[in-house]
Formats: sequence, structure tokens, C-alpha cells
Amino acid sequence: MSALWDRPSSGQRAALYIRSLIFEGTLRSGDRISQDDIGDALGFSRLPVREAIIALEHEGLVTSEPHRGVFINPITADTFRDQYELFGSTLGIAIRLAATRSGLAFVDQLAAINDDLQAATDVDEFDAANDAFNSLIVEGARSPRLRAVLRVLSGIVPGNYFEEVPGGIAIQATGATAVVEALREHDADAASAACLHTMRAQAEAVVALLSSRGFFERQQPATAEAANTERVVRR
Repeated sequence: MSALWDRPSSGQRAALYIRSLIFEGTLRSGDRISQDDIGDALGFSRLPVREAIIALEHEGLVTSEPHRGVFINPITADTFRDQYELFGSTLGIAIRLAATRSGLAFVDQLAAINDDLQAATDVDEFDAANDAFNSLIVEGARSPRLRAVLRVLSGIVPGNYFEEVPGGIAIQATGATAVVEALREHDADAASAACLHTMRAQAEAVVALLSSRGFFERQQPATAEAANTERVVRR
């Protein structure tokens, strides 16, 4: 949900870069992150890199150990399932709040955006419509706290999700329509459930993609020494 912020800060860009290294398998479970190398690769000072580390620690992707450094946490299929479960549950809460606090105008606007989403002819157009769809839900919920939580939960797959993950567009298009149809029936609980069902399906699509790439096998360090070896990250 890139539309949850207008322009990513340097810290957010650094966090995205580290996620990309994890997602592509350059950084693996147990690896120590070199903050200096991350800063050099991006042309950043240590401050935004440190901000990124704090954000990733809040997401559960890394752990900071005093006097030792920052390490990648174990990453399994359930890491992704848990992330999407939390995101879907929280966005489902936002849907219920938006239905209550923003009423019929919200539903009409969401339906119009869903029309754009269904009519999208390329990945970028679909991604933009999906951002608008989710952002309207967050705005309609009128909850700064919920917005902050969703920002933390929204970035585990770097880049354009729908370009990276096969089947993601079809899953999201079906789910968005289910949400709108439930809201048209004044059933916010069903809309929330449809959202969670969609996110669970997206999680399985991510797991399938990463499994096909051998991602989870590569997350296991080959030796005990490898788990404690700092990987040098370059451009």
C-alpha cells in the first residue's frame, strides 16, 4: 500500500532495500546486516539506515543484539502467512469502521474505484487502482492509529506485488469485488471476512512463488559459522 505515504523517506527507502535483499535471498536467516554497507549502497548516512533497522525490527524481520549487531530473523512460509493474516485482519477492521463512520458515500466511492481496478489493462494501472482502493478504506476508517499499524504491515514484498507474484491480480480483483458486494448488502462483517480471505490467498501465492525459487531452503545457513558471518552488501 504505497499510497499510505506520499513520498517514502530515506529510512523507508532503506527498509525497502533491505527487504529486497531478503526477498531475493542475498540476506538470509542469521545473517548480520552491515549498516555501513547498506548506507554505502544507497548513498545514505547511518541515520536513515538506523531508522530502517528500527522499522524492520518492529515488523519482526530483524533483531538487534547489544554489542553484536543486527541479524535477520528466521524466515519461513509462516512468516509470510502471519504477515498477511495480520494485514488482512487489520484492513478488515478498517473496512468495518469505514462502513460505520463514512457511510454510503464511502461505499459508492469504493465501488467506483473497484470499477477502475477491474478495468485495468496493465500491472501498473492495476497497482494504482488497488492502492486507491485500500487507501480509501483507510481514510474512511478515520483512525490515525489504524493507519499507522497498516503502514507497518504493508511492505513485506518489495516492488510491485502484482508484477512479482503470479495470480496476485486475479486474487485481488476477486477479493475487491467481494468486499464491495458485501458492503452494498450492508454487511460489513462479510466484507471484512472477504478481505481476510483475500489476504490469506495472497499469502499462499507468495509462499508458492518463493518455494518455487528455493527461497526457504536458502534461508538455512550451510554451517554454524555461516550463521554468524556478516554478508557484505554492495550495489
